[in-house]
Amino acid sequence: MITTAMDRQPTNYDLARPTQFRFDLLKIPNTQFFATEVNLPGIAFGGDAIMNSRYKSMPFMGDTLDFSPLELSFNVQENLANYLEIHQWMIGIGFPKTPTQFSQAISSEDTKEIGNAGKGSVTNPSVLTSDATLTLLTNKNNPVIRVFFRNVYPTSLSGLQFDTKDTAAEGLTASVTLNYDLYEIEVV
Repeated sequence: MITTAMDRQPTNYDLARPTQFRFDLLKIPNTQFFATEVNLPGIAFGGDAIMNSRYKSMPFMGDTLDFSPLELSFNVQENLANYLEIHQWMIGIGFPKTPTQFSQAISSEDTKEIGNAGKGSVTNPSVLTSDATLTLLTNKNNPVIRVFFRNVYPTSLSGLQFDTKDTAAEGLTASVTLNYDLYEIEVV
């Protein structure tokens, strides 16, 4: 129990840096290398419950959590390989035109590790998702926090804007919005 003002002083004075992170998502290995921005999503109660009394209705903390979407920005490779990873994943989930597109969406490197259980099964939609990890690093690039996202899947992928008037010739960037079941934070 903290009893004096001296006991309330922090032991770590280093501040978190926005550039010190690593993002890993099994289904999109090319994209994770080129990640430039990612957020730690917000969390909120889905609504307050109301507790009625004889004299007043009183708000009471909610019992349902809402997780904000995960946003990822990345530099696009010149052959669009990392952009196409996400594009094909979304096509396979949402509107495959051929059985091959669907089978590519449900089979990937992360499902091979699991074995044949559920691989390629329409009755097991979890193979259309992937787990992700956001690792926050110290100023010396040592992991300090890991955030585990469960059952991640893309919901939107930005378009690419080509422009011949761009004299700076900076690389293309894209962003993807990802939903997930929940995330858990672990101190390393």
